[in-house]
Amino acid sequence: MQTIVLKVGSAVLTEDGELALERLQNLVDFIVELKSKYNVILVSSGAVAAGYTLLKLDKSIIANKQALASIGQPLLLDTYRRKFNKHNIICSQVLLEASIFKDIERLDHARDAIKTLLDNNVVPIINENDVTAVAELVFGDNDQLSAHISHNFNSSLLVILTDIDGYYDDNPHTNKNAVLQKEVSFISKDELEALASSNTEFATGGIVTKLKAADFLMKQNKSMFLTSGFDLTHANNYLLKNSYTKGTIFKANDE
Repeated sequence: MQTIVLKVGSAVLTEDGELALERLQNLVDFIVELKSKYNVILVSSGAVAAGYTLLKLDKSIIANKQALASIGQPLLLDTYRRKFNKHNIICSQVLLEASIFKDIERLDHARDAIKTLLDNNVVPIINENDVTAVAELVFGDNDQLSAHISHNFNSSLLVILTDIDGYYDDNPHTNKNAVLQKEVSFISKDELEALASSNTEFATGGIVTKLKAADFLMKQNKSMFLTSGFDLTHANNYLLKNSYTKGTIFKANDE
């Protein structure tokens, strides 16, 4: 059975400063469907947002953000646990730091643990360890973390679920004639170096971090699919029905 990595961002998981419980339930239900065909590794943002629901700290202060992540991570995982429990499926928490991908011994241990979880029908839920990670050694966003997980954990595809339908040739919010690109095989240096901006107060990336994730994977001859996390129909069609309806496929020409 193939393994895929599913990454969902704060823009999908939060709304008006709260966890978007209906969308989170839809995500869990979708993962349960996917498990009939794939092993699924979930990379989930949302810990800081979850923490903020209990303690309103200024997120612009790093120590506060780390504290919110510490408060929110168990709350987020408990929310996932209760929703997966409706399907009699166990989920687990895995916190990683960027440095692990440069340490073969630690990486091998992580691979063994993830393989054991998947072999036992458990859904691993991965997040960056925001509380203890050193600033110089973090990805800072789960888009690039999920790309490295996809590459190093034997995944055939990374799927990023976000607040946009895919990658457009221009900003669709300011240009009504912007065209959604179905397939991308090259990302320019200018696109990769554009100023990252996010659409929600809890998001840390934006389209640029997703492009960096796609660029990394394409250089490894691997693929990424970017589509909406608000309407899971397109991800469902692509992953379960082998049918493209909307989204962007990032795939190297020689793949």
